[in-house]
Amino acid sequence: MPPVTKNLLIINILIWALMEFIPPLAAQIDRYAALYYWQSSDFQPWQLVSYLFVHANFGHLFFNMFALLMFGGIIERSLGSQRFLFYYISCGIGAALIQEGVFTLMASHYASLFTPQQLTFLQDNASALVHGESVFGSPEMGMLLNTPEAASYILLLQTPTVGASGAIYGVLLAFGVLYPNLPMYIMFVPMPIKAKWVVIGYGVIELLAGLGNIDSSVAHFAHLGGMIFGLLMLLHWRRKNVITSGIHDDFHDL
Repeated sequence: MPPVTKNLLIINILIWALMEFIPPLAAQIDRYAALYYWQSSDFQPWQLVSYLFVHANFGHLFFNMFALLMFGGIIERSLGSQRFLFYYISCGIGAALIQEGVFTLMASHYASLFTPQQLTFLQDNASALVHGESVFGSPEMGMLLNTPEAASYILLLQTPTVGASGAIYGVLLAFGVLYPNLPMYIMFVPMPIKAKWVVIGYGVIELLAGLGNIDSSVAHFAHLGGMIFGLLMLLHWRRKNVITSGIHDDFHDL
């Protein structure tokens, strides 16, 4: 197994184990390493990267790491270890930026329901409310907290994004771009499907799922963001002729 893929697997599994078996540490990792909306008081710039190594549960970890195990080594050998690490992290950052953009659109809807004073109060106290800390304000502001609109806005501010899925979708995209005609066998499908069609299918599913349920607990647009940023990087490297190994001659057929 190439070194970057191996070490990504180890780091992700180690962090999950620490969170699983040391609950107080899990709360701190969630608060400081998960990705929060940029207007949340819990947001920190490093979260654009650190969230990639935090997972919600074992199932979340398993499926991401299984995909990394299946495709990461192939892409790392094709791109080289240093470029693969850059690609993986960049796809993750791209996914985070897209998700932050979606959060911003959602927040603008909720923000239109409040006065500037109410909005500031909610932003300043959202973290305290979620973490069970005391909140001080006027009676009017106290009543505001009991409204469903305020509850939804606070939930948006304080619900973090976690997981390597954005980067993993970027890796999957790279497989479809670098090896477009390689047959893939999918469970319950009786015939092989070319990699490029599998990747396109995943992209369409994520787009439809995101548009159909923007409030979903699954960050569908982050997955799309990882694929979009990955495609842009690969096309740029292709034009610069810095990647050739492993790319089929019918690359442009995608």
